[in-house]
Amino acid sequence: MKKIIVLIAAAFALSAPMAAVAAMDHGSMKMEHGHDNGDVAHEEVVNGVKATFKVMSMKEHMKAMNMEMPKGMKETHHIAAEFKDAKTGKALTEGAVTLKLQGPDKAEQTKDLMGMQGHFGADFDLSKKGKYGVMCKFKLKDGQVRSSKFWYTVK
Repeated sequence: MKKIIVLIAAAFALSAPMAAVAAMDHGSMKMEHGHDNGDVAHEEVVNGVKATFKVMSMKEHMKAMNMEMPKGMKETHHIAAEFKDAKTGKALTEGAVTLKLQGPDKAEQTKDLMGMQGHFGADFDLSKKGKYGVMCKFKLKDGQVRSSKFWYTVK
């Protein structure tokens, strides 16, 4: 358990500079992510922050961006995490977010979510049917580390 905590802390420390770069406007590349699409997989308030997680198929996600699926892409779903101040409803878009996904076969995927217009997101392989454990650690601008855990079922 101590190793996991140390690894997560190290990941946050190393990803902070990258998160600041990722939170920028993607340079000149304007991407319409359509993150309002997809299933709301989980929603909860964690220490004053409303966290909303959405899961959408990559076909759906790419269509929302007016793009075609790249050949050979193994990721099947996009997971988006939105954070808002629970009192004001103001979007919280700066910080570092790491998401770990454990599949029905116990295989794990861990990725830092990239800042995208109003949410953080990354692509994952959810090709096996069954229950996925989703564990997310996020450190927003206020510096407090929060976490959220939930199950997502692929039918």
